[in-house]
Amino acid sequence: MSDPSDTGAGPETTTHFGFRDVPEADKAGLVRGVFTSVASKYDVMNDAMSLGVHRIWKDAMADWLAPRQGMDILDLAGGTGDIAFRMLRRMKGVGHVTVCDLTESMLVEGRKRAEAAGFGDNLAWVTGDAMKLPFAANSFDAVTMAFGIRNVTRMEDCLSEIYRVLRPGGRFLCLEFSHIPGAGLQKLYDIYSFNVIHKLGKMIAGDADSYQYLVESIRNFPDQDTFVARIRAAGFVQVK
Repeated sequence: MSDPSDTGAGPETTTHFGFRDVPEADKAGLVRGVFTSVASKYDVMNDAMSLGVHRIWKDAMADWLAPRQGMDILDLAGGTGDIAFRMLRRMKGVGHVTVCDLTESMLVEGRKRAEAAGFGDNLAWVTGDAMKLPFAANSFDAVTMAFGIRNVTRMEDCLSEIYRVLRPGGRFLCLEFSHIPGAGLQKLYDIYSFNVIHKLGKMIAGDADSYQYLVESIRNFPDQDTFVARIRAAGFVQVK
């Protein structure tokens, strides 16, 4: 005898949104809401939160890739263009970067900056989901992603898609926060991030909650060894 109240549906799959558990189906919309809210002040906040150090990290990423002229690069979650502009400068304008971001408002800000910098002809701006990229297989020589993969609902799907769109021999470079070695440094970082960053967000961007989420999303990110293992599982070799 069956129970008429039993629909047969299993338990809903959940994921992290900061320190909250939310249905997987809801996370992309929540993340889009965060970045829509902060888009116009995103770059200013990066300077304020890191005291400008994010620029050094991004320069180092471009140095690690050392893009050659004529390369075709995909920058994921690259809305305001910081990574894309660095790659184009190193290619001396002879190459192409496609910026793909989930949030249209971030891309709007990036286009404004690109026009001001004279990069328009070498850039494409695409609204898209990193777990289901709107590009053919073997389309890019390199894929970059800075401070974005922790916002993806299913990291494994994102990594598989990156592997799919890369040409044979292509490279994936990911810049992301992870775990700090040493309990003392971690404690200092926790004091700063949980007590200062959301206040900066309220003061500069008028949005404390979004920056509270960003701090919490860093805490939920796997440690370095676990992340390396996930990248290898997607098919990549020479991972470090």
